[in-house]
Amino acid sequence: MEKKKPLILVTNDDGMFAPGIKHLIRVAKQHGDIVVVAPDSPQSGKGHAITIDEPLRLNKVEVADGVHAYECNGTPVDCVKLAKHVLLKDRQPDLCVSGINHGSNASINIIYSGTLSAAMEASLEGIPSIGFSLLNYSFEADFEFCLTHISKIIEFALHNSFGDSKLLNVNIPYVPEQGLKGIKVCRQSNARWEEEFLESKDPRDRPYYWLTGKFVLEDKGEDHDLHALEQGYISVVPSMHDLTHYGALSAIEKIEEL
Repeated sequence: MEKKKPLILVTNDDGMFAPGIKHLIRVAKQHGDIVVVAPDSPQSGKGHAITIDEPLRLNKVEVADGVHAYECNGTPVDCVKLAKHVLLKDRQPDLCVSGINHGSNASINIIYSGTLSAAMEASLEGIPSIGFSLLNYSFEADFEFCLTHISKIIEFALHNSFGDSKLLNVNIPYVPEQGLKGIKVCRQSNARWEEEFLESKDPRDRPYYWLTGKFVLEDKGEDHDLHALEQGYISVVPSMHDLTHYGALSAIEKIEEL
């Protein structure tokens, strides 16, 4: 009896026809049967948002031979939910891959990322998941130099456990000319955004605001994702959903006496 191929769910937050997902589809096809569900418009920065105030729709589209692909009018998380509970309700995917995102999702950016939130939603459903991001925002970016490494990571994920995690945050430095030095398993760096809102006026003299700011690294270590990326390595961070700060439990235990 012929062994059934792994089933891989592919999604993203940049939309169905972004270059990144086209490359990810190409690589994922080498490792199993794939189903693609992606937003019908860019959804960067949507985080773990879901749609509850309007109906969700799935429209079948053509992206590659032999690939079942659907556009969704919702968020990246909506895409995964519909894939899991509607399209694939009779078969659990063996892996979910999200991306390849145009831009970094290292460090604290995982909180805001639609790419990683889609992968995280799949991991909440018990599906091992990976979010892939390339540190270049251009749609003309070269993806070819990193596809072999992405293929190896997918192969690893299909045949190995992530331990207590079911979610890997993978970021890739943009070094097409120099080439990648390899892969580093590391922790999420301690960094933050110093935000600023630029105010201007519209033609009716009403104020409006644009979010801007700068990224601030506050980590002095060398075992985190941003350091690995600066050195030319792909960073792989095993991530989790539990937001409990266990070190602070004892610090606030007296609240029970109030």
